[in-house]
Amino acid sequence: MHALVATGVNADGHREILGVQVTTAEDGAGWLAFFRDLTARGLAGVKLVTSDAHTGLVNAIAATLPGGSWQRCRTHYAANLMPVTPKSSWGWVKALLHSIYNQPDAESVHAQFDRVVEALAKKLPTVAAPLETAPDILACTAFPKKIWRQIWSNNPNERLNREIRRRTDVVGIFPNRPAIIRLVGAVLAEQHDEWVEGRRYLGLDVVTRARTHSTTTEEVTDTDLQALSA
Repeated sequence: MHALVATGVNADGHREILGVQVTTAEDGAGWLAFFRDLTARGLAGVKLVTSDAHTGLVNAIAATLPGGSWQRCRTHYAANLMPVTPKSSWGWVKALLHSIYNQPDAESVHAQFDRVVEALAKKLPTVAAPLETAPDILACTAFPKKIWRQIWSNNPNERLNREIRRRTDVVGIFPNRPAIIRLVGAVLAEQHDEWVEGRRYLGLDVVTRARTHSTTTEEVTDTDLQALSA
């Protein structure tokens, strides 16, 4: 079973839990139903979604959030690139990937991306090919540089995912879906309250500037659960 979880950053700069659904498979139908439910319940104004490159997920984003752009999680992308990279070359390739984002502005990031692709094409064409077709790892650069680190990957959600896995591992097997929703929902409710009552994830000044391009940013993840459906 899979728990699909979406989080977002609102106009006040606080993170929120947007929704959760439990599906039997992480496929296109499940993601599409999840996003349709979110939009039916009022989700609007989303201009950037950060996620991995699961085909069904990307298609669901395009179908339900036509005004939004998509940032491919840079951490997931690096993990996907590692298997096609010779082990002896991974350190060099990883340094090149980091150099893309280590630039002073969006124009420089895109210029460095082109240089990296060119360098890899000469020495590691099997690595350059998938990178050349992944410009969506740079979607974050359309937003103020001050928030790139918060929106270029799903890393901020990892602590939440670990907590969900920790709680569900204790139970092991669930009798039905409502039981999963109750437990996962309780974890998410606790985190939502903590985020809303805590310090802002993004400062109001940068949120104001970012809203010229975006009103809401969203992160989407899935968590595998060891569970049985009724």
